[in-house]
Amino acid sequence: MSPESANKSRKSSGMELPLQTLQLFVHHTNKQIVSCTNMPRTKIPDLIWLRPQPNDRRPRFSREQITAAALKVAATEGFHAVTMKRIAQELDCSTMALYYYVRTKADIVALMHDAILAELLLPQLPANWRQAVCAIARRTRDVLLCHPWSIASFHDAQFGPNAMRHVEQSLAALDPLKLRRKDKLTLWAIVDAYVFGSAVRTAASLARMAASKHNPALLADAKAFTRQQLATGQFPRLASFEPAGPLQDQFAPTRKAAQHRTAALAAQFEKGLHAILDGLVVSMHLR
Repeated sequence: MSPESANKSRKSSGMELPLQTLQLFVHHTNKQIVSCTNMPRTKIPDLIWLRPQPNDRRPRFSREQITAAALKVAATEGFHAVTMKRIAQELDCSTMALYYYVRTKADIVALMHDAILAELLLPQLPANWRQAVCAIARRTRDVLLCHPWSIASFHDAQFGPNAMRHVEQSLAALDPLKLRRKDKLTLWAIVDAYVFGSAVRTAASLARMAASKHNPALLADAKAFTRQQLATGQFPRLASFEPAGPLQDQFAPTRKAAQHRTAALAAQFEKGLHAILDGLVVSMHLR
């Protein structure tokens, strides 16, 4: 059979489609493949607060349990020890199993900070705006010092529900004031920055005292260095405070010295807080 006859035979039997039809089919199929591969996928939010908890009928771990485990590790071993592996060990599960509930360490840090911020909330605010601001400031400082690891890790924190509640309560304290919203935010930000800065310095001071208690050699070196530097005559103002001056007080390891230092830092905080509020009363014409 000649090629021409064979071609006629295939056409008559339906074995061969016209070339134009085949081209249309291939083009249409390719379009479908491309359109399927380019279909937008549902993006999983990076922010943990936008993601629901696993909806299993009986999830093995809740976010509260994971948070409690992470807080325990941070309190006993330090923030550097908070890893997915270490938290999984605390929960007695595999690291991969933990990833079912949280995607990254950032999720865990967000949960930890949100739990801490819940401790800032006061059950009731004083009616007087200044007393209310002071109450929130004291509570914030106390909570930060109870969780000193949180101070250095706040830059990793996500703005969560309890952060919003804290800001809401802080602004509620200013309700009696006839200020523009912008000025209320400014007042709150100034006080909050002071509180955070005070907590940073207090935590650092107490950490130095704790370090000297557990390392007598460090204490001896610190005292020797201080005496050596003061003897140069370059620091007459610091020398006028010695031997019971600020440098020695930083490294006093006794319980009595630690209590004295803690009380002194608290008094310093109160004095600074009222000085700031006094200044704001004048500059913002408050009552």
